Amino acid sequence: MDSAGSRMPGAARATALVTAALLATVVPSAGARAAEPAPRIDLTVLVVDDGGSAVEAITSELRSTGVPYRSVDLNESGRPVIDAGFLSDTVDGRPRAKYQGVVLPHESAFGPDSAEQAALAAYERAFGIPQVDAHTWAHPEVGLDYTTDGGFSGVLDGTTAAVTAAGRGGPFRYLDGPLAFEDGDPSVSESYGYAGRPRAGYTSYLDMPVAGGGRASLVGEYVHDGRRELVVTFAYNQYQRQFRVLARGIVEWLTQGVHLGRSRNWFSVHVDDVLAPDARWDTVRNCTPGDFDCPGADDAEAAPIRMTAADARYAAAWQKTAGLTLDMVYNGGQGEQWKTEHGGTDPLAAQLVADRAQYRWVNHTFTHPFLGCVQDNTTVPWKCATNTSGAPLWTSRAEISGQIRDNIDWAVGKGISVDRGELVTGEHSGLRTLPQQPVDNPHLAGALADNGVKWTASDNSREPSQRAVGAARTVPRHPMNVYYNVGTAAEMADEYNWIYTARADGGSGICEGDPTSSCLPAPLDTATGYASHIVPQEARTALSHIVSNDPRPHYVHQSNLAEERLLYPVLDRVLADYRALFADNTPLVNPRQSEAGTELSRRAAWDEALAAGRVTAYRVGGTVTVRVPSGVTAPVTVPEGTRKQLLLGTAAFGTAYAGARSAWTTPEALQSAVTLKLPTT
Repeated sequence: MDSAGSRMPGAARATALVTAALLATVVPSAGARAAEPAPRIDLTVLVVDDGGSAVEAITSELRSTGVPYRSVDLNESGRPVIDAGFLSDTVDGRPRAKYQGVVLPHESAFGPDSAEQAALAAYERAFGIPQVDAHTWAHPEVGLDYTTDGGFSGVLDGTTAAVTAAGRGGPFRYLDGPLAFEDGDPSVSESYGYAGRPRAGYTSYLDMPVAGGGRASLVGEYVHDGRRELVVTFAYNQYQRQFRVLARGIVEWLTQGVHLGRSRNWFSVHVDDVLAPDARWDTVRNCTPGDFDCPGADDAEAAPIRMTAADARYAAAWQKTAGLTLDMVYNGGQGEQWKTEHGGTDPLAAQLVADRAQYRWVNHTFTHPFLGCVQDNTTVPWKCATNTSGAPLWTSRAEISGQIRDNIDWAVGKGISVDRGELVTGEHSGLRTLPQQPVDNPHLAGALADNGVKWTASDNSREPSQRAVGAARTVPRHPMNVYYNVGTAAEMADEYNWIYTARADGGSGICEGDPTSSCLPAPLDTATGYASHIVPQEARTALSHIVSNDPRPHYVHQSNLAEERLLYPVLDRVLADYRALFADNTPLVNPRQSEAGTELSRRAAWDEALAAGRVTAYRVGGTVTVRVPSGVTAPVTVPEGTRKQLLLGTAAFGTAYAGARSAWTTPEALQSAVTLKLPTT
């Protein structure tokens, strides 16, 4: 590719057999090519795009995981012609297949009798190249009976499908539970499909029950005419859970388990404001006392929300049961102030410190001040205060640096281990805050450097892309829709109603003027709405991030672990849904902030190298070669049993995940390329 653009022994044997079967299809038999060298197969994918959502979804999976691809737009008048010269050539006397797999909108995208379709079929036969039919219907030409012959056609919303034994033993070996098609809105048809009974040559990977008994296929492999096709017979888009869960397997099948790119299912949760109290939503005024937009409300009217020692003990016990480590994003100075105001003792801090080794700790500044421009609160919303020349007044470098340093010192004094390179500023302040503060505090980068901060959090809803802040880089975080200013389910539902209910129904009407939002059809019952509506919705959102190879942390607040402990039902639902879907070989990856930042940085450098055409990767028989620019780390995924060539000997490559091996990798010392030896049995 010259790029443009510990399981049981029996399971291990089964995986080895699957790997051997996949690898055996990479090139034609030795007899067929006895007179010529084994071909070179470039590690890039050809995507033939008709503008439909199915191809767009597969393309998004290739792009997000770092798999190189070339897209040909069928709707572009000047597009290249798909012929033998476009698909293959000879390099250094060796036949070269320019693409390791092909994605088509459907099985005959160029027309069943066209020269382009014939050229593509000949190419796939000659080099053993697989083809994905992104969305088609059940008919004999794709190895299925018509749906009228014991199948099904219709809306799939809410349907429960299952990965077959062949799917679990093959490209979908990372799944082991039923797969329910999403039904987000009962009034809208979200997915339509055709389930057909397999014919000779067809192996079903995903099927569903049909009327009259038996099952019919929605995804499967059709082997015919010396070619292999992955046939998908339901409609989908890149955001739907059913596609996101299957996407990894589609790419594994398409690339025969050998490709550039790497994917994990990531999930980490930052708990902000630990040791600080959080203000409480006023259900009468529909605002939060202490906020600039809550005039006439007295902070003393409602008790603030703060964890107790019992809440801390519960958190530690929950972590052990759930198997998920929380990141405690702490404000040491706020804890000291609380202690001073409450007789010189703080049972919460004492309990958290006693359990300090059970959590990860992240610096949230000492007292949580706003670190951007000096705020002028005489207007709603606030604005930046200015000097006599009209220039913004900024929080100084010394103050920012002191807030970072003092909070680290507090933790060290308590025996808490903190990564000095990680930081979350209060409200992500110091970074640009639109519309009032369109640029970063010019003193922020220097203060970060003063304290060795390499990773500072940002709000993904405002800045989804990682960027530099001096020598540091941002780590965007997903806000979870469990509010910082509520301690009970009733308070949560009340505030949710205010935000997401139309004015005619007593809400704020914010949802009516926001194109990215929608209004509730009716206000939630404050006694039941949190459990019945908000919990499943927030769990669905979080799971969608997990299955999208997204390493960005999620963030909530310490108030969500207090009083009625609202966060746990959401997390419990996320974890239960995840573990019902995925096999033990595909555990959740729980990165700390620096690990998430490193992953995002590597991806950015990789994408840049691909776009510049500076990556070369191919396979010849059982050897994979990858050349990258100096300083760039390559993501590579290969079958179990693959070994990396060292200067002397070989070593097992990568780490096991989802039934494969993968890693970010670079050439060894004195080597110019990464060389991998694929398993032969």
